[in-house]
Amino acid sequence: MLKNYTFTIKNCIITVIFATFYLNQGPTYKELKNINPSFSRVAIKVGSNIIAKEDGSLNTGRMLRIVEEVAILHKNNIEVILITSGAVAAGRNEVTPSKKTSIISSRQIWAAIGQVKLMGTYQFLFDKYGIQAGQLLATKDSFRDRMHYLNMKNCISAMLDNKVLPVVNENDTISITELMFTDNDELSGMISSMMNCGSLIILSNVDGIYTGKPGCKDSHLIREVSAGTDSLSKYISSSKSGYGRGGMLTKYAVARKTASEGIDVYIANGTRDSIITGIIRRKDVPCTKFVAADKKKTGVKKWLSHSETFAKGIVYINRGAREALMGDKASSLLMIGVSKVEGFFKKGDIIRIFDDAGRQIGIGKSQYDSEKVELYMGEKRKKPLVHYDYLLINEKN
Repeated sequence: MLKNYTFTIKNCIITVIFATFYLNQGPTYKELKNINPSFSRVAIKVGSNIIAKEDGSLNTGRMLRIVEEVAILHKNNIEVILITSGAVAAGRNEVTPSKKTSIISSRQIWAAIGQVKLMGTYQFLFDKYGIQAGQLLATKDSFRDRMHYLNMKNCISAMLDNKVLPVVNENDTISITELMFTDNDELSGMISSMMNCGSLIILSNVDGIYTGKPGCKDSHLIREVSAGTDSLSKYISSSKSGYGRGGMLTKYAVARKTASEGIDVYIANGTRDSIITGIIRRKDVPCTKFVAADKKKTGVKKWLSHSETFAKGIVYINRGAREALMGDKASSLLMIGVSKVEGFFKKGDIIRIFDDAGRQIGIGKSQYDSEKVELYMGEKRKKPLVHYDYLLINEKN
């Protein structure tokens, strides 16, 4: 126990020395000229493999480098939202749960201990640059209900308005099974979409997506991905490394979806110094950029695009309703177009919409519960089942 305590004190002393040194050098006040408007508000996601060492302890040296770069952005009036992993990894080497403790409970214990260490370290480092950092813990359930979604958005907006830097992490102490994000990559996509960020930077331990295994002779970095680019999943290994739950496949899926919502996404190597400011300054740094789509979704449509996993039931529609929804004019889903209902849902729940061939064409927020839909389907003079403002048609359709 004394050994661990001594080690912790030593780390704190080293961190103080590093922070004091870099603060005296004044890197925080470096001016960034001709900043692209897409960088006026930036979400930055930092993975566990970047800030956690192999033994589970926090890599304070690397965290300091990231904080230093965020401080430069902050001082240049760029709004930053930091999405960070690392709580479970930071707590893993602090306690060994008893054999009767389940894997889920062990993870919750590690997250509870590690989150204190993680946020305490961030607060200490940001304070050295005169930046107030605030913690926000989220679960998937935070995005399920429109009211909760807007409450979280309002909280982050208020923090940014008051120059408080939001530090967001998944609440691993209560996130289990269906309440868990695939990874904080998914959370970063949802946050950047919700907050109308111009760019999302996902920091990994590799430079981006390669045409083969990174480091191999015939493998090269894919620099840019646009809407017309063929799927890159064939190049990406499904394996995961280190402490993260996700992997490059998750990052690719999140990046592609987020870019389709009008946000530039960069996958870059967080172990490289000055990688964030390099991207902001549009230098030729190694990374994979996903080019933002020209057409941007509205706030409600963005919320719906991330609500697929919350859907409670299914409604099937006839051919006439499908043609109306797929047409050029904005159209709501009317009761006369509904032919069948599956599952139980309440008014206000997200539902899936299938055509008569069993193909999903979209999702929407129901204005009725499932019992009333079964009662009213096929009728003409009823308010729409799903109003157009709360209807999202799959782009591939």
